[in-house]
Amino acid sequence: MDFQAYISKIRTFLSYKVFTSLIYCILGLSLFAILYHNVKPETYDIELFSVADKTIRSTKTVEDEIKTAEARENAADQVDKVYVFKQEMAQNRVSLITSIFDFVKDTNYESNKVVEENASEIKKEEVSAISLQSRLKQLKTKLTENVSEDITNTISDPIFVTLLQTDVSELQRTRDIVEQYVESAMNEKIREDGTEAARKVVADHIKNAGLPNDLETAAIELGKYAIVPNDLYDPLLTEARKKQAKDDVEPVKILQGQIIVQEGHLIDRETYRQLEMLGLLKNNPTIKPIIGLGIFVILAIGSLYIYFSRLSTSEEKKQSYLLLSSLIFICSVIIMKIIGLMEGDNLNKLAYLFPAAMAPMLIKTMINERLALIITIILASCGSIVFHDGISDTIDIEIAIYILFSGLAGVLFVSEKNERTHILRAGLLVSCINLLLIFFLLLVGGGQYTLTEYFYFGLFSIVSGILSSVLTIGLLPFFEAGFGILSTMRLIELSNPNHPLLKKLLTETPGTYHHSVMVANLAEAACEAIGANGLLARVGCYYHDVGKTKRPPFFIENQMNIENPHDRLPAETSKDIIISHAADGAKELRKHKLPKEIVDIAEQHHGTSLLKYFYFKAKKINEDTPETEYRYPGPKPQTREAAVISLADSVEAAVRSMANPTPSEIRSLVHHISQDKILDGQFNECDLTLKEIELVKIRFCETLNGIFHSRIEYPDLKQQKVIGSDTAN
Repeated sequence: MDFQAYISKIRTFLSYKVFTSLIYCILGLSLFAILYHNVKPETYDIELFSVADKTIRSTKTVEDEIKTAEARENAADQVDKVYVFKQEMAQNRVSLITSIFDFVKDTNYESNKVVEENASEIKKEEVSAISLQSRLKQLKTKLTENVSEDITNTISDPIFVTLLQTDVSELQRTRDIVEQYVESAMNEKIREDGTEAARKVVADHIKNAGLPNDLETAAIELGKYAIVPNDLYDPLLTEARKKQAKDDVEPVKILQGQIIVQEGHLIDRETYRQLEMLGLLKNNPTIKPIIGLGIFVILAIGSLYIYFSRLSTSEEKKQSYLLLSSLIFICSVIIMKIIGLMEGDNLNKLAYLFPAAMAPMLIKTMINERLALIITIILASCGSIVFHDGISDTIDIEIAIYILFSGLAGVLFVSEKNERTHILRAGLLVSCINLLLIFFLLLVGGGQYTLTEYFYFGLFSIVSGILSSVLTIGLLPFFEAGFGILSTMRLIELSNPNHPLLKKLLTETPGTYHHSVMVANLAEAACEAIGANGLLARVGCYYHDVGKTKRPPFFIENQMNIENPHDRLPAETSKDIIISHAADGAKELRKHKLPKEIVDIAEQHHGTSLLKYFYFKAKKINEDTPETEYRYPGPKPQTREAAVISLADSVEAAVRSMANPTPSEIRSLVHHISQDKILDGQFNECDLTLKEIELVKIRFCETLNGIFHSRIEYPDLKQQKVIGSDTAN
């Protein structure tokens, strides 16, 4: 089936962009449809408080946010309030007691001094009362001004009066007692709820100190006042501890493969909530995997779009390559899908049987290595989705590595000489790489496998490599024929002398056959020098003069020991016969379904060049003979290979006509013929540069010098006899 013909028909109705976009859309939709089942989670028609008819496991690992929040709140609730012991408060409270007694002492001293100075003016019985009232007022003023606490409103006036009436020695003794027991109590941790107990302890100690009753009462009240909480609640630190406790709680997760509900068990609210969260209920399915698959398909198609948008070739070839690579890719994914459906409990790890190197080998053989690498990466990604375990991750890294390295091995081991034996050898090498990959994955994974399982896995890997090469060899001719792909293997097959056309050329036109081989040697060497396809040039040369088989005697290389028929024909008739060989050759090649590139070379190898010999012969008869009638119809060479063959054809024919050409004569002739073709515009429609033409001329000269090198002239048979007899004498 010639897909190129169908593509050409479609191209007549659709533009390049529309047709290419259609291919990308079909490829993307096909890939999405094939992979959809592998990412779509299985859902169940379950109602609350019903009985499960089967055991349901989690298909993925997810965090249970509700349970996690509950666990974190419980952890925070278990954190006790944080109290901070302010040890420095003991000294502060002692200093407060010291200040009170100091102010009492200072007040008494100042009051006594004032009374002494005004004793003559105040009656003796009024001195004591006036002095006590003024001292109390003065003491409270000092305490208010110098102490930050509201002591005067907390401690009653009788306490201050008692202190003011106490003599210095008793006041000092009371002070020491209160300071001692306050300091002792404040050096211990006192919380808010333990304050009264601490005050009671201080009061008991003061009662046992042996102070007078009124002074004891004052000391107890001062001691109780000095006792305050010193182990204080810190809300900020408590909140920080609770936050830390929450952060320390690991998220509560539902693990892959974890049993959510067992068969025959009741589905309570908690179980139903977990099933809903996992997206396992038909009434609430999750669309996240579907969105993820869509993103993957966009990335895969996008990578192919970027590659083909930057590919330097004609739009027609781009479309053919895109369609070809898409078909190979989809075929590989379908094979992958079939193997994935066959996997089960009894056929574990059947994924290793997948011919991962088939698509890369086909694409490298027919298109190029770079696209083969891109397809390998995409196939490995698809394999990780298709072959993943139902209760494991959505992607399987192990099989992705296996397909990736197996495909890379296929690309690396397929040589430039893509003969069937080389492809089969590449398949065997891929099998070795697959075997090493299998043992790497199994040993690193740490799984427990029996010797029988190791044997089967190894067998799968070997079959995978061999199957890749067999499928490549089997499918290659169909793709080449359907898409008109001229691969290296196809060129090698066409170069076989047993090909019917080459056998016909050899038997019917041996001179032309020899000429074609000589031209092939020149063209191949020159094309390799400029980076063109040397093998295409060689094979094209083999077939470029097939049209001469229609009338062999009319071409000089086939005129052995016969009269030249052109001597008896008019120039116009000879011209028609000679010119027709290009069109006849193209027609014959198309009849035998040879690739378009070979047909083009046969049709273009003379371009629109002039048949000078017959043109000048005609001009001798008629000076008005138009030059256009004696030119080949063309087209001119469209590729570098066709241009080089055109030049090589002319050079070989010209050098063949020379007797014992010298290197300088060959160089001059090659230069003259090249300049003539350039000036005649024969290379105007191909991308052959002047620099490349110079390289072609150099390689022509090197090859021709090797062919027409000087040889030793051996004496003939009679001379050998004479020399022999002279020697004998």
